[in-house]
Order: sequence, then C-alpha cells, then structure tokens
Amino acid sequence: MTTLPAVPFDYNTQRPRLIIPEYGRHVQRMVEHCLGVEDRAERTRLAHAIIQVIGRLNPQLRNGEAGDRTLWDHLYIMSEFKLDVDGPFPKPTPEELESKPEKVAYPKQQITYGHYGKLVERLIATTVAKEEGPEKEALTVLIANLMKKQFLAWNRDSVGDGVIIKDLAELSKGKLKLKPDQQLTSTDALLQAHRQGPRNEVDLRKQRYGNQGGGGGKKRNRKRKKNRY
Repeated sequence: MTTLPAVPFDYNTQRPRLIIPEYGRHVQRMVEHCLGVEDRAERTRLAHAIIQVIGRLNPQLRNGEAGDRTLWDHLYIMSEFKLDVDGPFPKPTPEELESKPEKVAYPKQQITYGHYGKLVERLIATTVAKEEGPEKEALTVLIANLMKKQFLAWNRDSVGDGVIIKDLAELSKGKLKLKPDQQLTSTDALLQAHRQGPRNEVDLRKQRYGNQGGGGGKKRNRKRKKNRY
C-alpha cells in the first residue's frame, strides 16, 4: 500500500501580513505583482487597474471629495511606500499619514444666561452696532420675543415681559430699549406654537386631488343620507 506524501496546510498565519485586510489577499498579491514589473509604463497601467478594483471594493470613497486621493494612498500603503509609478497624486510619506491633526480650538466664551444661548448675545451685539432708526427698533422687538420664546423653552410656566426687558437691558448694557407701550408676544401663543412644533409643508397634490377618485365623495354622500333619516 502506497502512502501519499503529506501536503502542508496553507494557514493564514503562515502567509505574509495583509497591510489593509479590508481589501483581501488577492488585491495584496496584485500590488506585489505590480511591484515586480520592471517597465514603468506597464507598472503605471497596472496601478491604475488596481485603483479601479479597490474603488469597486470601497465605493463610498468615490463619493467623497478626496476619494481618488484616498484610494491612491491606500495603494501606496499596501506597497509599503515602495511603488514608483506616474500617479495623479504625489506619493505620501509614512510620517504624513501617521501625523496627528492639530487640535481644534474650542470656544471658551462664557454665556451670561444659558437659556438664551450664544445666538441671542450675538444678535444683541449686532443690533447695538446699528444706527438708530426703525430697523433697529424692529430688531429689538424680534430679539425680545426670541428671548421670551427661549425662556419658555426652559420654564414652561410663565414669564413676565418685565423679566425679558430687564435681561435685554443687561445683555445690551442699556443700549437696547423697548418703547413703553410695546407688547411682546403672549405667553399662551408662544407655548401653543412650541407644543405644535414646526409646521410641515402642505402637500399640494393632496389638496388638489384629495377629493377626487378615492371614493371620498361617495362616503360623504352616504353619511348625508343616513343623517337625513
């Protein structure tokens, strides 16, 4: 009885390391084959073909602004930055890819009243810088109503106009004042608008065709007949 020679198993642990495992071993072998091509023009052609393959494997990168640049960076990374081709983008260096982005400066400005928010303070500063006139008066009323609305978003009970006028004078350092007879939007109206939320756009097609072709007219006629008797 003859015995067959033992065939060694090909384990992944014995294979070369995948630099970007998401693309798989076949793409890695394509990159290694491209590295072994001596002709630069042929090597460049193969590199473009590999970009098409990994672009299909990673289609979400195609939609981004720097999608093609990212794909070429991946190709250079899989070649351990040894690939020398005429690509559309310069070959990055390991230091560039490993460098950390600079920290974004977080605004540390203090807000006088948290329930009004920073936007109200900016609106007040912009209105204070305007010249006296009807436009400045109208903006002052709008800001006061916005402050009242923001106040009620935190405190649903009620708020008097005097509180809003006092806070407006404090935030504007006395430079924005309402007329003595000026009335702000009522608390009930603001609370009702807040409960209803933003109004959805009316579907004009429903308005135009809602009473046609759906049997709605027949149902209404049947109801009218029942009510008559």
